[in-house]
Amino acid sequence: MSRIPQSPSSRPSLKPPATSRGTSTPASRLRTQSARSGASSPTKPLAKPVVSDASAEGTTSTPLSIKEAIALRRAEAKKVQSKINSSDFISLEDASLVPVPKKEEEDVLGRWPIRETIERARSTGNLNLATRSLPCIPSALFEIHLGITPDPLNLVPSEPVLPPTDPSDVPRRKGRGENPAWFEAQDLLVLKLWSNEIVEIQHEISLFGSLKIIDLHQNKLTFLPSTIADLTALTSLDLSYNSLTSLPDNIFALPALTSLNLSHNALTTFPLNAPFASSNTSSRGKHTVGGSFFTPTITRASSPLPLLLVLNISDNKIPASAIDLQFPKTLTKLDLSRNPLGIDELPIQSLMKILGSLPKLKDLRLVGADIGDEAFPATLFSSSPFPSIQILDIGEAKVTRAALEGALKGMKQELSFDFTTEDPPVGVARIIVGKKIIKEAWELELERREKIRRTQHADFDDDWQIPEKPKSNTSVCKPEVVVNNSPRPVAAAPKPRGEIMKEAWEIEAEQGLLTEGGKRRARAAAAAAENKLRAEVGLGSPSDAFDLSSSPKSSLSGPSLTNPQYYSQNTQTLTLPPSSPPTKVATHTRTFSLASPSKLAFSSPSLRTDDLAVPTPTLPLSVIVTQPFAQTLRVLLLFNRRLDKTFALPNVDDQDSFLPHLEELSLEGCGLADLVQVARHAAGGASTPHRSSERILPLISGLFPSLRTLDLSHNALTSASFTNDDLSGLILRSPGRHGLRHLRLRGNAISELAGFQGLAETFKGNRQVPEWKLEELDIRDNEIGKLPPELGLLPMDVFLVDGNT
Repeated sequence: MSRIPQSPSSRPSLKPPATSRGTSTPASRLRTQSARSGASSPTKPLAKPVVSDASAEGTTSTPLSIKEAIALRRAEAKKVQSKINSSDFISLEDASLVPVPKKEEEDVLGRWPIRETIERARSTGNLNLATRSLPCIPSALFEIHLGITPDPLNLVPSEPVLPPTDPSDVPRRKGRGENPAWFEAQDLLVLKLWSNEIVEIQHEISLFGSLKIIDLHQNKLTFLPSTIADLTALTSLDLSYNSLTSLPDNIFALPALTSLNLSHNALTTFPLNAPFASSNTSSRGKHTVGGSFFTPTITRASSPLPLLLVLNISDNKIPASAIDLQFPKTLTKLDLSRNPLGIDELPIQSLMKILGSLPKLKDLRLVGADIGDEAFPATLFSSSPFPSIQILDIGEAKVTRAALEGALKGMKQELSFDFTTEDPPVGVARIIVGKKIIKEAWELELERREKIRRTQHADFDDDWQIPEKPKSNTSVCKPEVVVNNSPRPVAAAPKPRGEIMKEAWEIEAEQGLLTEGGKRRARAAAAAAENKLRAEVGLGSPSDAFDLSSSPKSSLSGPSLTNPQYYSQNTQTLTLPPSSPPTKVATHTRTFSLASPSKLAFSSPSLRTDDLAVPTPTLPLSVIVTQPFAQTLRVLLLFNRRLDKTFALPNVDDQDSFLPHLEELSLEGCGLADLVQVARHAAGGASTPHRSSERILPLISGLFPSLRTLDLSHNALTSASFTNDDLSGLILRSPGRHGLRHLRLRGNAISELAGFQGLAETFKGNRQVPEWKLEELDIRDNEIGKLPPELGLLPMDVFLVDGNT
């Protein structure tokens, strides 16, 4: 470190300081080697210099050492930074104050200053100046990126001056480097200026010819410069939430624009064809602007916005008559909500006809538009309208559902008038009419099931009468039903009433079968009547008791399951009632009769026992295949059928599968084990059925090739049933099999999942297995101690495992 130069007259005479004892410092302490300086003096004073009184009287100021000068300079700099605006700043006599320029106020969000953000955009090509309270685009953008000064604006006479970037911020702000060289600078591609107070845009904006995205929503623009249409590389333009009343004509000739948002403005017209309607064709094709050697060439489109995909002009003041009908064929989403479209009847019909012919339109919004049923007459569309539509939202308008159904009757898609937050499935067009009520998927499923349940019951009129009960010796007070005392118009003819549906307990109550004693008496009477009939025809007593499951093809008519109590025609569902082994009571040694029900008992009008007509096996397939609905049955529900845990199958040559359209089978709570008893009946039905034990999963997969849902919950199945081969034959799709989608195994005795682990091995190194269709697997409430990690490879939507050990 070098000394501060001083004049010879001001240099003090240096003397070694005296010690406390009055002795001088030894000379050895004041000597140093002079190898660095090369001085001839053998000694050099190193101690702190002491100024003598004689020399001090001849000088005007006290000289400072090097350390004191450095310390004063540092203290001076700190005071300047902390008290730049303070008037009571006191510095040393020889301290020179350095004026510090006024800085830009610190951003509360910690963002870079505006000028520094603009400078950084030269390296990235992306400029975001949102929420900066700017009255216009900063002129510094044009000066830094283009090297020009834009013309002053009429609506912004005094633009706020941006302070220059402070070099002292360089060490504090990490990542800031020098400005890029001219060959490293990037063209400006993205310009975001939303949520400002911009009232006017400089016409020099067209010089940013590489701009692709401009976001100016939530500003105060009332018009746009015509040069904005010269940005031919523009793909996305957002001008929503402004006060625009008109648009430049050439903006509809942008060749690369794919997204245009003009919502929440004050537009009254939408002239799509304005750049092409005039007779002057100079605006079409290539248009050259400028007059220098480097004249840019601006290529405009030859049709209105040829690549436009999304158009939003909602919340404006545009009637249907002020919209040009030359919409681009590439349009996929259009929003015309809350516009007075339906002021005139003819223009709105023409608009709907043009929109219905767009081949790629998937989403059309007309929420709150001033339109009614006159916009959708029954003869509006001559061909299939809206070929690709998925959502047609006409909520909060005056259009009714009946008018829409009449106008859209020729659509190829299925119409759905339920609104949910999920996307509609393929082939379904969601139509929203009237007040919008958002429903979840489970609500729609609940309504669908409720509708199915109601269709299974008869539809009664308001003037129904209580049916007469059978007479008995016991006097019963008959209730009187009063419908209405007011006079009613005389009907021309009584309406036909549907058949009264009765539950099983009501039928048993009418026949006195609510107790075990009543059931024993009914079976005894049926057996006595059969013996009497056989004695009259000379057949004698029967050798074997009649078994419904052993003779499905006998000469007499077998049990009929077409009763609406069991079979639903609307849903093609067969539900057999539960059956359990007879219970024993402590007061009786035998609580059920060994007498079998006879065939005559089921046809006798005095003893209608529909519950006794149901076959006793858990899966009476030999009886089901004889029913008229066997070829169309889709759902078979067999809950808690534990009386006879067998599968009664017909013995048909060269046929191992039955019920070709069965998609759902439920055997919940039937007490089935790994091996199930199978009874195969002979073709004639006279011989004793052949019985065997077979594995349950291969048996079910072979019987029902179209099965998609299998419910084996609350049985006695173990891990031995779920081998790799058995699961592959049940779940995977194969020739002749559709593949299982839902498998429910809740409440069994499964302890390990080795079979499922083997299936998961097929997905290693292969993300897609075309044969795999399973979407849901329920293994709750079993005895599984650990899940194999390979199960994570199985592509399933629902996997339930709670309740295990």
